Amino acid sequence: MIISMQLNATDEQINHVCDRVREFGFMPHVIRGEERTVIAAIGHGDKREHIETFKAMDGVDDAFPIQQPFKLVSREVRHQRSVIRIGDDITIGNGSFVVMAGPCSVETHDQLMSTAETVAAAGAKILRGGAYKPRTSPYEFQGLAEEGLKLLAEARERTGLKVITEILNSEDVDLVAEYADILQVGARNMQNFELLKKLGRVGKPVMLKRGLSATIKEFLLSAEYIVSHGNPEVMLCERGIRTFETATRNTLDLSAVPVINELSHLPVIIDPSHGTGKRSLVPPMAKAAVAVGADGLMTEVHPCPEKAWSDGPQSLRFEDFERMMKELQPYIQVRASETN
Repeated sequence: MIISMQLNATDEQINHVCDRVREFGFMPHVIRGEERTVIAAIGHGDKREHIETFKAMDGVDDAFPIQQPFKLVSREVRHQRSVIRIGDDITIGNGSFVVMAGPCSVETHDQLMSTAETVAAAGAKILRGGAYKPRTSPYEFQGLAEEGLKLLAEARERTGLKVITEILNSEDVDLVAEYADILQVGARNMQNFELLKKLGRVGKPVMLKRGLSATIKEFLLSAEYIVSHGNPEVMLCERGIRTFETATRNTLDLSAVPVINELSHLPVIIDPSHGTGKRSLVPPMAKAAVAVGADGLMTEVHPCPEKAWSDGPQSLRFEDFERMMKELQPYIQVRASETN
């Protein structure tokens, strides 16, 4: 249920409500907004007498059930959009448009450093690169593991870019968190619930990718696992879903952005590289991502895609990425003017 506190509610009143929430067998989550504080009481079987009890308490303005199965990530609980801060100079979810770019997988020192320097100079803020690679075939390149993480950390020191990289299992969370600024959950792990629970206890932002055939409801419930276990710094990534269409690698569901923005307060990132699987389709889908209200873009860039160890056909060449970044600016400026 949601307990909305009065504008002048004191900390003592808020704490007293939280104690009462626990007495009823629920877990209180206090959300402090710009105007008022809301307490989300998460648990099973909220009854009318519970709601009436809270309505009668000092400092409480109203109390009512949460309708959505995903509680903490819903707009019912938090009307204001979540803003995730990466370091001192990057914010995601505040109306700006953040670009994450880099190779699908970390291959060599020269490959990663040249890519990092190029995307940073073109305006990217976050370096993406896979140190661990979940591959469909067991015979394909699986990543450099910790050596890849060390290269990503070196690229961060050299360029100032923040680092996002994928985590595959709960055993590696602490190791990857030592090196990465954002932990990415790939599409295949969207419903790896033990991993999601552990990420709920790590003090780093998480980007959760939509599963290959996941509904938006399932997507948001997976995000709920992370948030309900203590980590509110979650962003979602639409990376295309599997449909009957064969002209593209996946079907990039751009409609997911406004749908999620209606249902949830979490930021949404678009990945047109995996969403289409074709280099030529990445720039137009990136422009569309700005238009539909996405908070950022994740795209693959490689110095020589035909020699890439993974996902070469969807990786942009350096000159392609630089051109796309310039072409995106008018779209970003239009959206910024409409927001203001």
